[in-house]
Amino acid sequence: MSPDANKREIGASGIKASAIGLGTWAIGGWMWGGTEESESIAAIQASIDAGITLIDTAPAYGQGLAEELVGRAIKGRRDKVVLATKCGLVWHTTKGHHFFDYDGKPVHRYLGRDAIFYEVEQSLRRLGTDHIDHYITHWQDPTTPIAETMDALVELKQQGKIGSIGASNVSEADLKAYIATDALDAIQEEYSMARRGIESTLLPLCRENNVSVLSYSSLSRGLLTGKVGADREFSGDDQRRTDPHFSLGNREKVGRLMADIAPIAAAHGATPSQVVIAWTIRQPGITFALCGARNVSQARENAGAAEIDLSPDEITTISEAVTRQLVQLDA
Repeated sequence: MSPDANKREIGASGIKASAIGLGTWAIGGWMWGGTEESESIAAIQASIDAGITLIDTAPAYGQGLAEELVGRAIKGRRDKVVLATKCGLVWHTTKGHHFFDYDGKPVHRYLGRDAIFYEVEQSLRRLGTDHIDHYITHWQDPTTPIAETMDALVELKQQGKIGSIGASNVSEADLKAYIATDALDAIQEEYSMARRGIESTLLPLCRENNVSVLSYSSLSRGLLTGKVGADREFSGDDQRRTDPHFSLGNREKVGRLMADIAPIAAAHGATPSQVVIAWTIRQPGITFALCGARNVSQARENAGAAEIDLSPDEITTISEAVTRQLVQLDA
């Protein structure tokens, strides 16, 4: 398969990236029980070596740590990467809407012009680059009109500091407001076999308006890898420790799904996790699937999903299994 066979365009930006991307929330350590920096850097580099060009990160992932690790990992190979990062979760100011506390300090949702211009410079420094290929509003700010936010982002694009514009965690009303500016290239939303709500809400709007969709938590924070068994324990600040999504009942349901998928995986010489990813990037309206990896093995496994060519019948069989096994997944 040619290197460009699995590349897709981000909206109408002209920027193309691998359909499977690397998400770096876990690499930042925050809410994941910490991180091992050398393994994280190796995972990023292994992803690139295996053909993944889309790397997604954010200042909020470890308050800059994930960006710094990405910057170190891509040094000398910046031209191999389509780099996405975000703005809008801030701790340098108390403007906007209080969202949560990090180490006892408040973090606000704020997408005012002053913060966006400050944040982009901080991200460029941490990433060790002079431009960001895809810049995303991380969480929406109810105190700043979307038109004002987009004016700032369009100006950054005109300056050459960003190449395309995205928005994440949007409502239907937010998405319509972004589309009305005629400058939105993509949205980034949670989507997986276990979280399909946007199929009836956001995806139709995106298809109608040539807005790409990046799915995050495509493996449902590891639940859909089939490797989170009944005996798995989560420690420290790992959010999965108290999340009902990772209940014993849900893990058993996923186990049954993995058993249903196993014959298809075997036919392709693949793992069930790879089949999950391959199914995800073939769902109508899903342009890119972001998948986390914290070590080289996980990175290579995720990247290998690009080689799986599922037939229409296999996609139907998998979708029926998903509906049968996960329809009553706990929240």
